[in-house]
Amino acid sequence: MNNNYNVNFKEKALEYKEQMLEDLCGLLKINSVLDETTSSEGAPFGKGIKEALDYFLKIAKRDGFKTYCDAGYAGVLTYGEKEDAIGILCHLDVVPTGGNWKFPPFSATIEDGKIYARGSMDDKGPTMAAYYALKMIKDLGIVLKKRVEIILGTDEETAWRGINHYALNHKMPEIGFAPDADFPLIYGEKGILNAYLKSNYQDDDLVSFKGGERFNVVIDEAEAITKMNHQKEFVQFLKEYDLDGKTALLENGNVSYKVYGKAAHAMEPMKGVNAGTYLLKFLSGFVNHPLVKFVSENIHNDFYLNKLGLNVTHPEMHELTCNMGIIDYENGQMKASLDIRYPIGFSLEHFEKTLKEKLPKECSYEITQNKTPLYVSKNDELVQDLYESYKKYSGDMINDPKTIGGGTYARALKKGVAFGMEAPNAPSVAHQPNEYVVIDDLLTAIAIYADAITKIGNK
Repeated sequence: MNNNYNVNFKEKALEYKEQMLEDLCGLLKINSVLDETTSSEGAPFGKGIKEALDYFLKIAKRDGFKTYCDAGYAGVLTYGEKEDAIGILCHLDVVPTGGNWKFPPFSATIEDGKIYARGSMDDKGPTMAAYYALKMIKDLGIVLKKRVEIILGTDEETAWRGINHYALNHKMPEIGFAPDADFPLIYGEKGILNAYLKSNYQDDDLVSFKGGERFNVVIDEAEAITKMNHQKEFVQFLKEYDLDGKTALLENGNVSYKVYGKAAHAMEPMKGVNAGTYLLKFLSGFVNHPLVKFVSENIHNDFYLNKLGLNVTHPEMHELTCNMGIIDYENGQMKASLDIRYPIGFSLEHFEKTLKEKLPKECSYEITQNKTPLYVSKNDELVQDLYESYKKYSGDMINDPKTIGGGTYARALKKGVAFGMEAPNAPSVAHQPNEYVVIDDLLTAIAIYADAITKIGNK
């Protein structure tokens, strides 16, 4: 072993390119969307997620790392035996595919220097980059003063049950980073509040409504079935708002109305087109359902909740945002989800008071999750060390560390930050159809992560 890590990690990363691509494409071909219908002992979140976890741990064993699987809730690979540890927190689950793809979403198709696949950017690509960074360090025999743990989560896109299960039974590293979100570095993340608006109101004209699957994705397709025929008005509605959609008269005399929108990450709902709330807006002119009217009047396209008086701003974390990712109505039961990304200064008490005052009497709410904001000072040593590694290998001297509305595993650490690998000003592709990762960016990220690990691992 040696303590000399004066090495050009970018040049070294090129030596691993082909093997890295083979390992990553194999991982991307695994459908690791949450599927609890296939859950079992050792696979709490379904066969696909367990397959991805097993696949990754097999790679780590092949390369000589010490590995551990926490009953399918999480996996860990370790470098070094020191008592103090740094954590690299990754996740192998992905959001549903949604929308129209130019290539099958789990084909890992390579075209024009990009790999197209669900999870390529969030978070399998960055995870593999972080892994190969640690593999390079190991292969070079670099001695670190701290143990390094890559912790592989399995439920990050939903409820964090995997990482929470692991943290309850094992000591978590106190500092580290999540290779997730944007470069140069994320030192602050908004809080995440998930809630359902609910109503048991039976509307005689509305048969069913279905839109969206996840809190954290803008609804890209929604369908309502009604007993009323307003097809002419619907066609005009689509034209007025420049929407794609279709309507059909069903055999039983009911009418189907479909709206096609655009998916986006919940942290930036304004970048999408919410098919669900647009369809509720259309229906609100014809049905008397109180929740339909409430959403269309108070939440539709009001990404900052100004109409409800709930907007909050922060000089570094910016404005509160809100996404409605699930709308469902069947057998007289309606629920609509809220995914609220809030900065420091948000009051949960004020939020609940507002809903109690403004929701129709036939409606209620249920808070399902509340993660408070993450904030590490821009001047903190961890932030500055990682930032220097980024600048060294990216050559980017312009873009500064920032805050985001997304939520990463970084907040599972006492002091953690999100650390790439989406390039500054690059198109946001996470959670969207045709998600991709640029191969050259992967190699750069490997170098950045390797430099960062050696730096903070020797503090």
